[in-house]
Amino acid sequence: QVQLVESGGGLVQAGGSLRLSCAASGRTFSAYTVGWFRQAPGKEREFVATILRWSDSNTYYADSVKGRFTISRDNAKNTVYLQMNSLKPEDTAAYYCAASYYSDTYYPTAHREYDSWGQGTQVTVSS
Repeated sequence: QVQLVESGGGLVQAGGSLRLSCAASGRTFSAYTVGWFRQAPGKEREFVATILRWSDSNTYYADSVKGRFTISRDNAKNTVYLQMNSLKPEDTAAYYCAASYYSDTYYPTAHREYDSWGQGTQVTVSS
């Protein structure tokens, strides 16, 4: 398993941008698929985006963020990023990164497919 630490959350106005970082410790980080999830108060944790192992361009997004968010990775720095543009108040949530060494699906979107999780970082978008 890898240990994950998120950073970069904060308060931003609607239409603004934030970049979240997910720093990993442990070896062979490039062997892990890494995803971002979010959870708003009173709601279930939902999938946001994922980037596949051994790849820096094979990505998949939830419809709600497609075209606004971009996931990327820098394996040399053991870090995955989530660039969030055109933020909306409904994007307000705690954001979590997660790593998957093996999944049943090509683009894992279920949280049960991920076996390492960070502690989360809060994103608040004001209207």
